[in-house]
Amino acid sequence: MTERYDCHYCKESLFGKKYVLREENPYCVKCYESLYSNTCEECKKPIGCNTRDLSYKDRHWHEDCFKCFQCKRSLVDKPFSTKDEQLLCTECYSNEYSSKCHDCKKTIMPGSRKMEHKGNSWHETCFTCQRCQQPIGTKSFIPKDTHNYCVPCYEKQFAMQCVHCKKPITTGGVTYRDQPWHKDCFLCTSCKQQLAGQRFTSRDDFAYCLNCFCNLYAKKCASCTTPISGLGGSKYISFEERQWHNDCFNCKKCSVSLVGRGFLTERDDILCPECGKDI
Repeated sequence: MTERYDCHYCKESLFGKKYVLREENPYCVKCYESLYSNTCEECKKPIGCNTRDLSYKDRHWHEDCFKCFQCKRSLVDKPFSTKDEQLLCTECYSNEYSSKCHDCKKTIMPGSRKMEHKGNSWHETCFTCQRCQQPIGTKSFIPKDTHNYCVPCYEKQFAMQCVHCKKPITTGGVTYRDQPWHKDCFLCTSCKQQLAGQRFTSRDDFAYCLNCFCNLYAKKCASCTTPISGLGGSKYISFEERQWHNDCFNCKKCSVSLVGRGFLTERDDILCPECGKDI
């Protein structure tokens, strides 16, 4: 006797009929479609065994229903995009939703690389330096007015040149005598320490820190022999080509201050009138 071969669900014989295997169980086409076929997202009808089932993100379509929502052209084997769960061909999506290039004003197609800055978008090939016209890509750039510049071109065209090294100043410059300097280039003529942020003075147009200027050019106090800078409003006493710090202008014998008072001299010493009585 011939063994029976029946539909797993309705038990009707499958001899001479089309059938579908699912988990090793045979089903007649009618039972399989009613039990397992996906419903088309567009027409809401089952997608039968004899038609192509196209799926995207757990949604299914008949091949004839897989179309652009706007222009109704078939999307089978073509690139497409979605908006609010609607299928759109790349042309319709671009015309409706894609960014326009700030330079050429043409649509930036979905999937193509675009550059963005302050709310504007560019094709990668349109995002170029205004001066050299080379694509900027992911390199650093500097915007000026309505244009963008790569850093080397911006420095050549706009940045001030350091009066010392002749290179562009991009950050941290110092102005001295109406001329620009890098902080690292603005140094004491003598000790080569940076002068930016500290007090300094000049002689013959050369800048010096206060210590070097005092050691090189300041007069020496006749009492303590250290330099008298005279800078910043500090006061000193001068008498017969000798100078004293205010705090050093004291009587040699009793050490009383002689600032603003009469005094006497004995050789290199200065004395108050009281101590000078016996001279």
